[in-house]
Amino acid sequence: MNLRDKGKKDREFGLFIPSWKSMEIALNQVIDSITVKAQQHDLPAPALQAFVQAVTKVAQGSDGLISEASIEPVNELPTAASLGELEDIEGLARELAVVKLNGGLGTGMGLAGPKSLLKAKGDETFLDIIAKQILGVRKRLGGQLPGFYLMNSFGTQEPSLNFLKRYPGLADREGRLDFVQSKVPKLDANTLLPAISEKDSNLEWCPPGHGDIYPALLSSGILDSLLDQGVKYLFVSNADNLGATVDFSILAHFAQSGAGFMMEVARRTLADRKGGHLARRRSDGKLILRESAQCASDETESFQDVGKYRFFNTNNLWIQLEHLRREFDAREGVLELPIIRNRKTLDPRDETSLPVLQLESAMGAAIECFDQSSAIEVPRSRFSPVKATSDLLALWSDAYVLSDDSQLMLSPSRQGQPPVVSLDSKFFKMIADFEDRFRFGVPSLIACEKLEVAGDVDFSAGVVCEGKVRIENRKDQRQTVPAGVYADSVVSL
Repeated sequence: MNLRDKGKKDREFGLFIPSWKSMEIALNQVIDSITVKAQQHDLPAPALQAFVQAVTKVAQGSDGLISEASIEPVNELPTAASLGELEDIEGLARELAVVKLNGGLGTGMGLAGPKSLLKAKGDETFLDIIAKQILGVRKRLGGQLPGFYLMNSFGTQEPSLNFLKRYPGLADREGRLDFVQSKVPKLDANTLLPAISEKDSNLEWCPPGHGDIYPALLSSGILDSLLDQGVKYLFVSNADNLGATVDFSILAHFAQSGAGFMMEVARRTLADRKGGHLARRRSDGKLILRESAQCASDETESFQDVGKYRFFNTNNLWIQLEHLRREFDAREGVLELPIIRNRKTLDPRDETSLPVLQLESAMGAAIECFDQSSAIEVPRSRFSPVKATSDLLALWSDAYVLSDDSQLMLSPSRQGQPPVVSLDSKFFKMIADFEDRFRFGVPSLIACEKLEVAGDVDFSAGVVCEGKVRIENRKDQRQTVPAGVYADSVVSL
């Protein structure tokens, strides 16, 4: 990129460094400022190294985009459905540890605490179900394996650990149950210097994305501790995805493959067109993950073509720990993950506050960092995350069942297809409003293909939705859906 093009690009983004010489001076100032701030707040060295590397790339003109011309689709993959059942899993269990990403506060749903403490099914929270799943595997094997950890954030650590005191057998032999992801400075979008808030210093920091798991494993000592215990494999997934259970057939496939990293992917549908997809880089043939934020605006149509890019990342990942340690040693403690640049305001509730950059990375993007990486197609049942109250409604309904061994799964009659639920965000986005509108019970969705709710509506007990149902209220006052069966219909209240 020549200087003129770089200047134009930076001006469009809101930053402009007028010459290569001044850019070098400015970059040194930025790095010094970031380092000082990070050290004042005890940011672990691996996290600081990764962040400085990301800032340097941005300052040098990296836009983080992955062009359509540089990749090609992945058309076929091995499938979990083709794997055989294992009879002897004890040996693999000794070599496995499980990590659940538990950093989310659920602020988008109006929560003040961990999203994993929401009720997922009946009176069971996400953490209840996760704990029982792990303990169930251990009971089956008659020991304390596999190992289990949460990756908490500073906001979720205390309430989550306090909650899990009711499950005393979860911690490792040293009594450890978690490690904490880092925080990184928000950057002034015009200078790349750490942003300053006069009213609340907490606004100066942001999470670095779940790609931070790698430096966090290193700086916490968990990586080396697990290797010292003879643990070879790590299974990582999101705490809000209760479909991501330990599957020893998938683990055996991963172990036999010799790969250092394996991503579980599922077939994309139209509902997944905006999420990250799997692709193959033309230059070296490596599998990569491309997120929507890494796609140029004029290539959005191709990005969202679910027939072309068939697989999306479930964020269920398998990692060979010796390979990860080797990559750290070869890269001076830093995995070079692609950067995701998010432009926001310093105070997210104040659109007039300072424009800032939040630099993040995706955990799944590490698929390109290993010499040998792979992917496996899994059924949709292994992907049931809760990102909004509409997802929660599906879980609460009879479309999902909780087995005796705490496996939350789609009812067999649904044949692997979850109901599509769309709730009016004006009235259902916040958990308190959501719970109030379903205070008499949630509708039956076991035979529902799609449920749309528009307007201010609450539900009586005994509502059954079948096929495609739209419920709408155009009045100013809240209206109630009476008990009854609604099948392939539009209900106007």
